[in-house]
Amino acid sequence: MKAIQFKEYGGPEVLNTIDVERPVATGRNVVIEVHAVGVNYADTARREGQYVVPTPLPYIPGAEVAGVVVEVGEEVTSVTPGTRVVTLLESGGYAEYTLADERGLIPLPDQIDYSTAAALPLQGLSAYHVLKTMGRLEKGETVLVHAAAGGVGTIAVQLAKIFGAGKVIATASTPEKLELAREMGADVLINYTEEGWEQQVREATGKKGVDVALEMAGGDVFYKTLKCLAPFGRLVVFGVASGEQSNFNPASLMARNQSVIGFFLPQIMRRPEILLPSIQEIFQYVIEGKLKLTIGGTFPLEQAREVHTLLQGRKTTGKLILEPINQ
Repeated sequence: MKAIQFKEYGGPEVLNTIDVERPVATGRNVVIEVHAVGVNYADTARREGQYVVPTPLPYIPGAEVAGVVVEVGEEVTSVTPGTRVVTLLESGGYAEYTLADERGLIPLPDQIDYSTAAALPLQGLSAYHVLKTMGRLEKGETVLVHAAAGGVGTIAVQLAKIFGAGKVIATASTPEKLELAREMGADVLINYTEEGWEQQVREATGKKGVDVALEMAGGDVFYKTLKCLAPFGRLVVFGVASGEQSNFNPASLMARNQSVIGFFLPQIMRRPEILLPSIQEIFQYVIEGKLKLTIGGTFPLEQAREVHTLLQGRKTTGKLILEPINQ
Protein backbone atom coordinates (compact mmCIF):
# COMPACT_ATOMS: atom_id res chain seq x y z
CA MET A 1 0.00 0.00 0.00
CA LYS A 2 0.99 3.63 -0.36
CA ALA A 3 1.68 5.86 2.64
CA ILE A 4 3.26 9.23 3.43
CA GLN A 5 6.24 9.12 5.78
CA PHE A 6 9.01 11.37 7.05
CA LYS A 7 12.34 10.10 8.37
CA GLU A 8 13.64 13.47 9.58
CA TYR A 9 12.10 16.67 10.90
CA GLY A 10 11.77 19.60 8.54
CA GLY A 11 9.59 21.35 6.00
CA PRO A 12 7.02 19.79 3.68
CA GLU A 13 9.83 18.44 1.51
CA VAL A 14 10.59 15.71 4.11
CA LEU A 15 7.22 14.07 3.34
CA ASN A 16 7.70 11.14 0.95
CA THR A 17 5.35 8.66 -0.68
CA ILE A 18 6.46 5.13 0.16
CA ASP A 19 5.29 1.56 -0.40
CA VAL A 20 4.80 -0.44 2.81
CA GLU A 21 3.14 -3.67 3.81
CA ARG A 22 -0.58 -3.41 4.48
CA PRO A 23 -1.27 -3.84 8.23
CA VAL A 24 -2.81 -7.03 9.59
CA ALA A 25 -5.55 -7.01 12.22
CA THR A 26 -4.88 -8.89 15.46
CA GLY A 27 -6.46 -8.82 18.91
CA ARG A 28 -8.84 -5.88 19.27
CA ASN A 29 -7.46 -4.03 16.25
CA VAL A 30 -9.13 -3.55 12.89
CA VAL A 31 -7.81 -2.56 9.46
CA ILE A 32 -9.52 0.48 7.94
CA GLU A 33 -9.52 1.25 4.23
CA VAL A 34 -8.92 5.00 4.44
CA HIS A 35 -11.20 7.09 2.24
CA ALA A 36 -10.44 10.45 3.85
CA VAL A 37 -7.89 11.80 6.34
CA GLY A 38 -7.96 15.26 7.86
CA VAL A 39 -4.86 17.46 7.62
CA ASN A 40 -4.11 19.45 10.76
CA TYR A 41 -1.57 21.83 12.27
CA ALA A 42 -0.71 18.97 14.63
CA ASP A 43 0.58 17.08 11.56
CA THR A 44 2.87 19.97 10.61
CA ALA A 45 4.07 20.28 14.20
CA ARG A 46 4.84 16.55 14.21
CA ARG A 47 6.74 16.95 10.93
CA GLU A 48 8.81 19.81 12.37
CA GLY A 49 9.52 18.00 15.64
CA GLN A 50 7.61 20.69 17.53
CA TYR A 51 4.61 18.69 18.75
CA VAL A 52 3.54 18.79 22.39
CA VAL A 53 4.74 15.18 22.84
CA PRO A 54 7.77 13.55 21.13
CA THR A 55 7.35 12.26 17.56
CA PRO A 56 9.29 9.04 16.85
CA LEU A 57 11.08 8.58 13.53
CA PRO A 58 10.28 7.36 10.95
CA TYR A 59 6.70 8.55 11.23
CA ILE A 60 3.49 8.29 9.18
CA PRO A 61 1.29 11.27 10.18
CA GLY A 62 -2.49 11.42 10.20
CA ALA A 63 -4.72 11.42 13.27
CA GLU A 64 -8.30 11.54 11.98
CA VAL A 65 -9.48 9.04 9.41
CA ALA A 66 -12.78 7.97 7.91
CA GLY A 67 -13.24 4.80 5.94
CA VAL A 68 -14.45 1.20 5.92
CA VAL A 69 -13.43 -1.65 8.21
CA VAL A 70 -12.03 -4.38 5.93
CA GLU A 71 -10.50 -6.76 8.48
CA VAL A 72 -10.99 -7.41 12.20
CA GLY A 73 -8.82 -9.03 14.85
CA GLU A 74 -9.86 -12.22 16.61
CA GLU A 75 -11.01 -10.35 19.76
CA VAL A 76 -13.08 -7.68 17.99
CA THR A 77 -16.79 -7.82 18.87
CA SER A 78 -18.21 -4.35 18.16
CA VAL A 79 -17.78 -4.07 14.37
CA THR A 80 -17.67 -6.30 11.30
CA PRO A 81 -16.05 -5.84 7.88
CA GLY A 82 -18.01 -3.33 5.82
CA THR A 83 -18.76 -0.99 8.75
CA ARG A 84 -18.24 2.70 7.94
CA VAL A 85 -16.29 4.38 10.75
CA VAL A 86 -14.38 7.46 11.79
CA THR A 87 -11.64 7.42 14.41
CA LEU A 88 -8.71 9.30 15.89
CA LEU A 89 -5.23 7.77 15.83
CA GLU A 90 -1.82 8.50 17.29
CA SER A 91 -0.34 8.07 13.81
CA GLY A 92 -0.72 6.23 10.51
CA GLY A 93 -3.63 8.03 8.85
CA TYR A 94 -1.73 9.19 5.73
CA ALA A 95 -2.04 5.75 4.15
CA GLU A 96 -4.37 3.65 2.04
CA TYR A 97 -4.95 1.33 5.01
CA THR A 98 -4.39 1.87 8.71
CA LEU A 99 -4.68 -0.04 11.96
CA ALA A 100 -7.06 1.11 14.70
CA ASP A 101 -8.28 -0.12 18.08
CA GLU A 102 -11.96 -1.06 17.98
CA ARG A 103 -12.51 0.84 21.25
CA GLY A 104 -11.86 4.12 19.46
CA LEU A 105 -14.14 3.49 16.49
CA ILE A 106 -17.18 5.67 15.95
CA PRO A 107 -19.82 4.27 13.56
CA LEU A 108 -20.50 6.72 10.77
CA PRO A 109 -24.14 7.68 10.12
CA ASP A 110 -25.25 7.04 6.53
CA GLN A 111 -26.07 10.74 6.08
CA ILE A 112 -22.43 11.77 6.54
CA ASP A 113 -19.83 11.24 3.79
CA TYR A 114 -16.19 10.38 4.40
CA SER A 115 -14.72 13.84 3.79
CA THR A 116 -17.23 15.43 6.16
CA ALA A 117 -16.49 12.75 8.75
CA ALA A 118 -12.73 13.31 8.50
CA ALA A 119 -13.28 17.04 9.01
CA LEU A 120 -15.12 16.48 12.29
CA PRO A 121 -13.23 14.57 14.98
CA LEU A 122 -10.21 16.73 15.74
CA GLN A 123 -11.61 20.18 14.99
CA GLY A 124 -15.18 19.34 15.96
CA LEU A 125 -14.28 17.74 19.26
CA SER A 126 -11.72 20.45 20.01
CA ALA A 127 -14.24 23.23 19.39
CA TYR A 128 -16.90 21.39 21.42
CA HIS A 129 -14.76 20.71 24.47
CA VAL A 130 -12.84 23.99 24.43
CA LEU A 131 -16.19 25.79 24.61
CA LYS A 132 -18.24 23.44 26.76
CA THR A 133 -15.98 21.26 28.90
CA MET A 134 -13.05 23.60 29.50
CA GLY A 135 -14.55 27.02 28.77
CA ARG A 136 -17.79 26.18 30.64
CA LEU A 137 -19.73 28.44 28.27
CA GLU A 138 -23.10 29.52 29.63
CA LYS A 139 -26.06 30.93 27.74
CA GLY A 140 -25.82 34.64 27.07
CA GLU A 141 -22.03 34.85 27.50
CA THR A 142 -19.64 36.45 25.03
CA VAL A 143 -17.08 34.32 23.16
CA LEU A 144 -13.90 35.36 21.33
CA VAL A 145 -12.84 32.99 18.53
CA HIS A 146 -9.45 33.59 16.91
CA ALA A 147 -8.72 32.29 13.38
CA ALA A 148 -12.45 32.03 12.94
CA ALA A 149 -12.17 30.97 9.28
CA GLY A 150 -10.02 27.94 10.09
CA GLY A 151 -11.01 24.35 10.78
CA VAL A 152 -11.62 24.79 14.53
CA GLY A 153 -12.76 28.39 14.16
CA THR A 154 -15.63 27.83 11.72
CA ILE A 155 -17.00 25.06 13.92
CA ALA A 156 -16.43 26.97 17.17
CA VAL A 157 -18.37 30.00 15.92
CA GLN A 158 -21.35 27.80 15.08
CA LEU A 159 -21.20 25.68 18.24
CA ALA A 160 -20.96 28.79 20.40
CA LYS A 161 -24.25 29.93 18.88
CA ILE A 162 -25.80 26.48 19.26
CA PHE A 163 -24.74 26.46 22.93
CA GLY A 164 -26.46 29.81 23.48
CA ALA A 165 -23.67 32.39 23.38
CA GLY A 166 -25.05 35.91 23.47
CA LYS A 167 -22.31 37.34 21.24
CA VAL A 168 -19.55 35.74 19.18
CA ILE A 169 -16.56 37.92 18.28
CA ALA A 170 -14.51 36.48 15.42
CA THR A 171 -11.00 37.45 14.35
CA ALA A 172 -9.32 36.60 11.04
CA SER A 173 -6.63 38.03 8.77
CA THR A 174 -8.52 38.99 5.59
CA PRO A 175 -11.92 40.42 4.58
CA GLU A 176 -12.74 37.13 2.84
CA LYS A 177 -12.06 35.11 5.97
CA LEU A 178 -14.06 37.53 8.09
CA GLU A 179 -16.96 37.20 5.67
CA LEU A 180 -16.85 33.41 6.10
CA ALA A 181 -16.96 33.88 9.89
CA ARG A 182 -20.00 36.11 9.45
CA GLU A 183 -21.69 33.40 7.37
CA MET A 184 -20.99 30.95 10.20
CA GLY A 185 -22.87 33.23 12.59
CA ALA A 186 -20.28 35.60 14.10
CA ASP A 187 -21.74 38.85 15.45
CA VAL A 188 -18.58 40.99 15.46
CA LEU A 189 -15.74 40.76 12.93
CA ILE A 190 -12.19 41.99 13.71
CA ASN A 191 -9.06 41.80 11.57
CA TYR A 192 -6.30 40.69 13.91
CA THR A 193 -3.57 41.99 11.59
CA GLU A 194 -4.63 45.53 12.50
CA GLU A 195 -2.91 47.30 15.37
CA GLY A 196 -5.10 47.53 18.46
CA TRP A 197 -7.46 44.66 17.69
CA GLU A 198 -7.68 43.89 21.41
CA GLN A 199 -9.15 47.35 22.02
CA GLN A 200 -11.74 46.61 19.33
CA VAL A 201 -12.69 43.44 21.19
CA ARG A 202 -13.16 45.31 24.45
CA GLU A 203 -15.18 48.05 22.74
CA ALA A 204 -17.45 45.39 21.23
CA THR A 205 -18.25 44.23 24.76
CA GLY A 206 -18.87 47.68 26.19
CA LYS A 207 -15.41 47.53 27.86
CA LYS A 208 -16.55 44.54 29.95
CA GLY A 209 -14.47 41.93 28.11
CA VAL A 210 -15.26 38.42 26.88
CA ASP A 211 -16.36 35.52 29.05
CA VAL A 212 -14.64 32.78 27.03
CA ALA A 213 -11.65 33.19 24.69
CA LEU A 214 -10.22 30.48 22.42
CA GLU A 215 -6.46 30.94 21.93
CA MET A 216 -4.08 28.77 19.93
CA ALA A 217 -1.46 31.17 18.53
CA GLY A 218 0.71 31.89 21.57
CA GLY A 219 3.17 34.75 21.92
CA ASP A 220 1.79 38.26 21.52
CA VAL A 221 -1.70 37.01 20.69
CA PHE A 222 -1.89 35.26 24.07
CA TYR A 223 -0.98 38.42 25.99
CA LYS A 224 -3.43 40.58 24.06
CA THR A 225 -6.21 38.00 24.44
CA LEU A 226 -5.62 37.96 28.19
CA LYS A 227 -6.37 41.71 28.19
CA CYS A 228 -9.73 40.95 26.54
CA LEU A 229 -11.06 38.83 29.41
CA ALA A 230 -13.99 39.93 31.55
CA PRO A 231 -14.13 39.33 35.30
CA PHE A 232 -14.54 35.56 35.78
CA GLY A 233 -13.40 35.15 32.13
CA ARG A 234 -11.83 31.90 30.93
CA LEU A 235 -9.01 31.82 28.35
CA VAL A 236 -8.61 28.32 26.92
CA VAL A 237 -5.23 27.56 25.34
CA PHE A 238 -5.29 24.72 22.80
CA GLY A 239 -2.28 25.35 20.57
CA VAL A 240 0.86 27.36 19.87
CA ALA A 241 0.61 27.92 16.11
CA SER A 242 3.14 30.77 16.17
CA GLY A 243 5.75 28.58 17.85
CA GLU A 244 6.22 31.33 20.45
CA GLN A 245 5.80 30.21 24.03
CA SER A 246 4.08 32.58 26.46
CA ASN A 247 5.08 33.46 30.01
CA PHE A 248 2.83 35.31 32.40
CA ASN A 249 2.37 35.99 36.08
CA PRO A 250 -0.48 33.79 37.40
CA ALA A 251 -1.09 36.30 40.20
CA SER A 252 -2.30 38.74 37.55
CA LEU A 253 -5.46 36.62 37.25
CA MET A 254 -6.46 37.10 40.87
CA ALA A 255 -7.83 40.64 40.79
CA ARG A 256 -10.59 39.75 38.30
CA ASN A 257 -11.08 36.04 39.11
CA GLN A 258 -9.89 35.00 35.66
CA SER A 259 -8.66 31.61 34.48
CA VAL A 260 -6.19 30.32 31.91
CA ILE A 261 -7.04 26.72 31.04
CA GLY A 262 -5.12 24.20 28.93
CA PHE A 263 -6.80 21.79 26.51
CA PHE A 264 -5.28 18.69 24.86
CA LEU A 265 -7.68 16.48 22.89
CA PRO A 266 -5.91 13.14 23.57
CA GLN A 267 -6.97 13.49 27.21
CA ILE A 268 -10.61 13.57 26.04
CA MET A 269 -9.93 10.55 23.80
CA ARG A 270 -8.93 8.60 26.90
CA ARG A 271 -12.39 9.25 28.40
CA PRO A 272 -14.94 7.39 26.22
CA GLU A 273 -17.77 8.45 28.51
CA ILE A 274 -17.02 12.04 27.44
CA LEU A 275 -15.80 11.40 23.89
CA LEU A 276 -18.60 9.30 22.41
CA PRO A 277 -21.62 11.37 23.50
CA SER A 278 -19.95 14.56 22.27
CA ILE A 279 -19.09 13.24 18.79
CA GLN A 280 -22.58 11.79 18.46
CA GLU A 281 -24.02 15.18 19.41
CA ILE A 282 -21.84 16.85 16.78
CA PHE A 283 -22.95 14.33 14.12
CA GLN A 284 -26.57 15.12 14.96
CA TYR A 285 -25.99 18.85 14.51
CA VAL A 286 -24.58 18.13 11.04
CA ILE A 287 -27.47 15.84 10.09
CA GLU A 288 -30.01 18.42 11.26
CA GLY A 289 -28.26 21.17 9.29
CA LYS A 290 -27.38 23.19 12.40
CA LEU A 291 -23.63 22.73 11.87
CA LYS A 292 -22.06 23.36 8.46
CA LEU A 293 -18.57 22.21 7.67
CA THR A 294 -16.25 24.12 5.37
CA ILE A 295 -14.07 21.80 3.29
CA GLY A 296 -11.19 23.88 1.96
CA GLY A 297 -10.15 21.22 -0.57
CA THR A 298 -9.70 17.50 -1.16
CA PHE A 299 -6.43 16.14 -2.57
CA PRO A 300 -4.86 12.81 -3.53
CA LEU A 301 -2.60 11.27 -0.89
CA GLU A 302 0.49 11.92 -3.02
CA GLN A 303 -0.05 15.71 -2.73
CA ALA A 304 0.62 15.75 1.04
CA ARG A 305 3.60 18.09 0.57
CA GLU A 306 1.50 20.62 -1.32
CA VAL A 307 -1.29 20.41 1.23
CA HIS A 308 1.09 21.05 4.15
CA THR A 309 2.47 24.04 2.26
CA LEU A 310 -1.03 25.39 1.70
CA LEU A 311 -2.01 24.91 5.34
CA GLN A 312 1.05 26.63 6.74
CA GLY A 313 0.74 29.44 4.21
CA ARG A 314 -2.51 30.43 5.97
CA LYS A 315 -4.19 31.07 2.63
CA THR A 316 -6.86 28.41 3.04
CA THR A 317 -10.25 28.36 4.72
CA GLY A 318 -11.90 25.38 6.33
CA LYS A 319 -10.60 21.84 6.37
CA LEU A 320 -8.09 20.26 3.99
CA ILE A 321 -8.60 16.57 3.25
CA LEU A 322 -6.37 13.87 1.74
CA GLU A 323 -8.11 10.99 -0.02
CA PRO A 324 -5.91 7.86 -0.04
CA ILE A 325 -8.69 5.71 -1.56
CA ASN A 326 -10.84 7.34 -4.24
CA GLN A 327 -14.43 7.63 -3.05
